[in-house]
Parts: sequence; structure tokens; C-alpha cells
Amino acid sequence: MDQTEDRDMSILIPGCGNAHEAAYILSLGFKKVTLMDISAVLVEALKIKFEKEVASGQCELIHGDFFELKGTFDLVLEQTFFCAINPSLRSSYVKKMSEIIAPKGKMAGLLFEMDKPQGPPFGGNRDEYTSLFEKYFTIRTMENCYNSISSRSGKELFVIFEIK
Repeated sequence: MDQTEDRDMSILIPGCGNAHEAAYILSLGFKKVTLMDISAVLVEALKIKFEKEVASGQCELIHGDFFELKGTFDLVLEQTFFCAINPSLRSSYVKKMSEIIAPKGKMAGLLFEMDKPQGPPFGGNRDEYTSLFEKYFTIRTMENCYNSISSRSGKELFVIFEIK
């Protein structure tokens, strides 16, 4: 995000959790950041955490189900949401992503590269991600993440998928 010049792009962070990524990108001056989570308690806490940004219109909070989300975004940041959902929903996730990402838009973030069928979090691998995403996305980047936290070192892929 440090290298992204367009601070006016619309950004979604689904399954945002504590929204550490959002705090960082908001501090960089991004003006259209939407946070979404299914937990009402969490969204209420985020209203307090991002009170100033919500009041200024820089940040929007949505309590709801990702699969029912309306609207489009220039960029969707993926950070632990994909690995949290049941693997049976992965095809639906990819299709929904293709619907909410604007033309020329992207999905970027981290996906696990490890075998972990019991979760959440659930694991996955390059071959699975390629087969799931290539119908709707051009895979621009899928490489080992070089700056993972130590407990995830060697277990994450950095991805950038561009909508077809």
C-alpha cells in the first residue's frame, strides 16, 4: 500500500477482524476504505476505533454477510478471510469477488500455502488457488511472502489477482 499512489481508490477489507491493515492504510491517507465483518460486536468496537475516520467519510463499516455484499471496489485486501471460511464456500467466494471488484480492479493479499484441512484457519496451495481464481482473474503475482511474521514464515503466498 505504501507504493500505491491513488489514495482515492475504493478499498474493501472483508472479514476485517480487528482491522490492523485498515488502521495502517487510513494513516497513509486512503479516503475510501470499507471494512466488513459478520460479527456485530466487532463492528461496534470498530465504530469506536475508527470514529474520526467514519465521521469524515474516509471509512465505512458494514456488519453483514460477505456473500450478500452489494457494490464494487477497486481493490479488495485479503488477509485471513479466505482461510477462515469453510473450503466448501471457496468457489462461491471467488465468484462473489469477481462480482464486487470493479473493471480493472484487483484482489491482493495473503493466502496460506500449507496443508491444514481442519480449521479455521484452513490451508491451501498454489494449484488450488490457480484452479479457483483463473476463471475470473488474471494471476499477476503468486509468490512466497518474504515478510511474514515468524510463525507463518514459509506458509504464506503474496497474491495479486486482476479481474478479467
